[in-house]
Amino acid sequence: MDFALDEQQRMLIDTVRAFIKKELAPLEDEIETTGVLRPELAKEVHEKAKALGLYALNIPEEFGGGGLSAVDHMLVEEQFGHTSDILIRRAFGNVYEMLLQCQGDQVERWLLPAVRGERVASIAITEPGAGSDAAGVKTRAVKDGTGWRLSGNKHFISDGLFSDFFLVTAVTDPAAGAKGISMFLVDKSLPGFTIGRDQPMMGVRGTSHVELFFDNVPLEGVALLGNEGQGLRLALSTLGRVRLAQVGARAVGKATHVLDLMVNYARERKQFGQALGEFQMVQQMIADSVIEVNCARLLLHRAAFELDSGRDGRDYIAMVKVNAAETLGRVVDRAVQIFGGMGFCKDLPIEKYYRDARIYRIFDGASEIHRHTIARNTLKLGAELFDIGA
Repeated sequence: MDFALDEQQRMLIDTVRAFIKKELAPLEDEIETTGVLRPELAKEVHEKAKALGLYALNIPEEFGGGGLSAVDHMLVEEQFGHTSDILIRRAFGNVYEMLLQCQGDQVERWLLPAVRGERVASIAITEPGAGSDAAGVKTRAVKDGTGWRLSGNKHFISDGLFSDFFLVTAVTDPAAGAKGISMFLVDKSLPGFTIGRDQPMMGVRGTSHVELFFDNVPLEGVALLGNEGQGLRLALSTLGRVRLAQVGARAVGKATHVLDLMVNYARERKQFGQALGEFQMVQQMIADSVIEVNCARLLLHRAAFELDSGRDGRDYIAMVKVNAAETLGRVVDRAVQIFGGMGFCKDLPIEKYYRDARIYRIFDGASEIHRHTIARNTLKLGAELFDIGA
């Protein structure tokens, strides 16, 4: 069992890390102050990242993407955790693997432009009355000749102001329950499609989170992604890697970044004539953080290995979702404690990291939902999920 990075992996990490430090980190204060990434800066970082081959790294090479394995993708996503969500989206793309289900005319119309960075997509599943219950959607799509009519609403749709098409779940057969939900590719420009307000958030400044309203929106037949009634299954089968990357890996990266700031501060800050790091209670907080970050990273790599081995990996992804999100929360909380008043002050970014960390325990399925999944499957499968020799 070899945990060492090979030369190509090291070069990839170094390239992404250097790009973030040089091109993205200098933009973070402005975004936090204004809540906006200026369009000219968004275009600039996008073009620079593409020139280095850093756009759509998760998509297979045959479609113009980077073709990274799951393990390599998580190594990169961990580095993404060292910067802001909106900068990740604009520089490196947010091309969902769900688009790989595109067929025929859908490939040229939606998939390839997204991989090239010419079009941007958002996933629209969450509704005001559904939350973590993805099967509880009320948005309806009714057949209309060769196409469909879409009605309903969504909310908390990340990057909705910038996106020009959406992957939308809608009920096509109310009598079939979860098996009556389908997935549609919906262009922003369609009549009856309205972008609502940008919902104010505690953190994640710069990324819009909007409401979507569909008032009898006409959809062509080609807008159906996959088969009718397979929308929820399609979402659950392809969003696992998204969850692993955007929650698990980025949470590990953010926790690593905050831990580094914490350690440097504990070395330099003097209290009662000695460095903060000399106090045993501070040492305990640092030690616990180091242990937890490394454990979260190892679990992340195990989940990615499962995917690369052709296995489902869903249980490990759920474990990573809970563990990495809650590790990040604990590490950032300790950082605020070690930085003291300065950790609560906007002069330093610690309070920003504290606010941003809280959403990780909620989005892409709350921790409680994933704990339920893990417990249910453990009761069914037994030692297979926790004993290496089973």
